Amino acid sequence: MINVFVLQNGRLNQVNIESRADLERVAPIWVDLTDPDDNERAWVKSIYGVTLPDEDEVKDIEASARYYEAENGDLNLRNDFLLEEDEGPSQVVTVAFILTKNILFSVHAEDLPVFRLVRMRARSRPGSIGDYRDVLLDLYATDAEYSADALEGVYQSLEDVSRSVLQKDLTDQDAATALNAIAQEEDLNGRIRRNMMDTRRAVSFLMRGRLLSAEQFDEARQILRDIESLDGHTAFLFDKINFLMDATIGFININQNRIIKIFSVAAVAFLPPTLIASIYGMNFKFIPELEWVMGYPMSIVLMVASAITPLWFFRKRGWLK
Repeated sequence: MINVFVLQNGRLNQVNIESRADLERVAPIWVDLTDPDDNERAWVKSIYGVTLPDEDEVKDIEASARYYEAENGDLNLRNDFLLEEDEGPSQVVTVAFILTKNILFSVHAEDLPVFRLVRMRARSRPGSIGDYRDVLLDLYATDAEYSADALEGVYQSLEDVSRSVLQKDLTDQDAATALNAIAQEEDLNGRIRRNMMDTRRAVSFLMRGRLLSAEQFDEARQILRDIESLDGHTAFLFDKINFLMDATIGFININQNRIIKIFSVAAVAFLPPTLIASIYGMNFKFIPELEWVMGYPMSIVLMVASAITPLWFFRKRGWLK
C-alpha cells in the first residue's frame, strides 16, 4: 500500500493514489509504503529514481550501517518502531527511510500506530509540518510519546502483578500466572529501551549531519531529552520487575518448603511405629510376646502412641504452623 502526502496550507494532506498517473501528478513531501508490491516499487523507481529496499535488506543491514549517506547524496536510515499487539507479544518493526529530492520515503512491512498518529495530527495541526525533515522528526517525537505510553502500561500491569504477589496466600497457580505476566512486561520494557536507543542514534546522526534548521535542531534536542527521561523510567521498571520476580520465586520456595515439611513430619511420625512393627515382624523363634494373648492389641497401642507423641511434640514447639 502506498500513502502519499502533500503540504497544503500548512497541513499534511493525504492524496489517494490508485495508478502511476496519480503519483506523477502530485508533488509529495512524504511517500509512505506499507508492504509495497512490485508495481508500487516500480512507480517510485521510475518517477523519483529511488530504489526501495526489500524486506530482507531492511532487516539484515549491519548495525554500523543503519545510518549513511549514499554516493548520490541520498540519506538512508533504518529505525525500529514499537508495535504492540492486542493479542500476543509486542514486536519491533524496522522502517527504512530515504531522504532525497526534498521527499521522505518510508518503507515498512506493518502499519504502525506511530505513523497513523503522525498522519492524524498533521491534518489537525496546521503549521506543524514545514518540510520532509519535519515529518521525520515528528515521527521520532511521536515514537517517544508512544513508548512513554507503553511504559505507563507496563507500570500499571506490574502494579496489578504486585497486588497479586503480595497477597496473604499465594498459590502455585497464582505464582505461575504472575511469573508469566512479569516475563511479558520485562520483554516489552526491553523492547522499549532498545527502541529508544535506536531513536537516539538516529536523531544524533541527523544533528551531526547538519541537515536540520535551527528550529529543527532545537526540536531534535528536545527529543533527546525526552528519551533520556524514558531511559531512567525503564531502569526503574527493570528494578521493579526484578523485585517482583524475586518475591514470586521466594513465595514459590516457601510453598515448596511447606510441602517438604509435611513429608518430613510424616516420616518422623511413622518412624517409631515402623520400628515397633519391624521388631515384632522378626522371624526369631523365641520372642517373649509371641504367646501373649494381649500382644497384638498392645503392639497396636504402642504404634499409635509412638506416632501421636512426635506429633504432639512438634505441635507444642510450633513446628506444624
